[in-house]
Amino acid sequence: MRRILKFLTSRMVWVAIVMILQVAWIVAAVLLLGRYYWAITVVLSLIGLGLVIYIMRQWYNPAYKLAWSILILSVPIVGTILYLLFGRANAIVAHRKTHERIDHELYPLMEQPEGIEKELSKVDPAVARQFSYLYKTVHFPAGRNGFTHYFSSGEEYFEQLCQALNEANQFIFLEYFIIERGYMWETILSILERKVKEGVEVRLLYDDVGCIWLLPRDYPEFLEARGIVCRRFNLLRPVMSAIFNNRDHRKITVIDGHTAFCGGLNLADEYINRKERFGHWKDGGVVIKGEAVWNYTSMFLGMWNSIHHTDFDYGKYKKDPESFHAGKGKMDGGWPEIQGYVLPYGDSPLDHECSGENVYLNIIHNAKKYVYIYTPYLIIDHEMTVSLTLAAKSGVDVRIMLPHIPDKRLIFMLSRSYYARLLAAGVKIYEYLPGFLHTKAFVSDDTLAAIGSINLDYRSLYLHFECGTLLYRTEAVAELKADFMETMEEKAMEITMEFCRKRPVYEKILVSVMHLFAPLF
Repeated sequence: MRRILKFLTSRMVWVAIVMILQVAWIVAAVLLLGRYYWAITVVLSLIGLGLVIYIMRQWYNPAYKLAWSILILSVPIVGTILYLLFGRANAIVAHRKTHERIDHELYPLMEQPEGIEKELSKVDPAVARQFSYLYKTVHFPAGRNGFTHYFSSGEEYFEQLCQALNEANQFIFLEYFIIERGYMWETILSILERKVKEGVEVRLLYDDVGCIWLLPRDYPEFLEARGIVCRRFNLLRPVMSAIFNNRDHRKITVIDGHTAFCGGLNLADEYINRKERFGHWKDGGVVIKGEAVWNYTSMFLGMWNSIHHTDFDYGKYKKDPESFHAGKGKMDGGWPEIQGYVLPYGDSPLDHECSGENVYLNIIHNAKKYVYIYTPYLIIDHEMTVSLTLAAKSGVDVRIMLPHIPDKRLIFMLSRSYYARLLAAGVKIYEYLPGFLHTKAFVSDDTLAAIGSINLDYRSLYLHFECGTLLYRTEAVAELKADFMETMEEKAMEITMEFCRKRPVYEKILVSVMHLFAPLF
């Protein structure tokens, strides 16, 4: 009873009720106009047809266009109203302009070190084009001479994160989709409180919807009282808006400008298996040290200042690149210097550039021998499906690993519905038997990898703010491949076409309907 009361009195429930009432009121107002009903229906149908024509002319992904078109044409009143509330690009103009303004403030500090493009072009022209795309299109430069290490488990990630936080002496920036009070977060919080007392600047940014069930509304005030400056991204308000779908799904920690952590891990106990929810939770991430850390610093500062503009001297958080080359084989921060190229990048739903998906597509297109993929969800558009199947048909060894125990049953069913087509083309698919796999990573040809927060689903690829790290010839690339092979051989089940044929009929019917509207959610 206590849980039920807590659920019914939660902010999410009340906001949802108010939003539903808004839609219901608008629909009822139209329907209750009595003798004008048919005229209004005709007008709304014409408006809906006009909207469909308008949608088809936009830059949107074709699957997104199709989903809205079917909804509007099949139920004109509801579909038109929902599109006007949630689908309009101009509904987020102010939001976009704010981010663009902050980005332009940071651009002068996003210069790529001289010579990197030429160096990469000599070694691998295809990789050079991938790095060039991210620098010239979304303004994220590459760094060299950096240390990278891939974490194959949340437990290892957490241990190293705590160690790095304990060594901070200037600033700590944290940006996470989910934070839940428990052993993991309370351990980190105790370190942050101590660091504040030592004079370290600590900032925390978390997504309001991601934490709405997990943290009280006044939690920022609780943290501010302890010297931790806190912001919530995109506050959930009881007003229908297209912005509601744009969440901050990034997972970033930046320490003193020389160390950054990113990956799939949020700050909650299931990510380090302190709490079991869906069997054993397997997650992954990466730590980087070197000049490329500035990309994550700037990513955080960009998001922070889009919420509340407090910084005007961004350069004070950027370390001198020369400091990473000082010492006898050691970089500032205590890690050995390793040659290679590192490019952290962000993806925004506001810039009409699907950089997260494009990085993945480029890795697939340029693979010569293999592409191995970790992803918790597999809800992909036509472009990604064609890329995966074409690579497999061309002789590239394409393998995808997903969880065997789902965290969301319907999403799990939808992910499995893609198996048959991929298998028919020669893609190999595996499921992680001990539990839930949450790692988001690509590795290819022993040289290139991408690790971050970006799932293979529409929300990550089109609606969320995301981040990833592109790695070329660094130690983490080999570590990721070794982890994938070990997991595949010891803890995974290979999916067969026979497995797909045995899926229940009701499941096949349900996912067929879900496929139509998957791009909207």
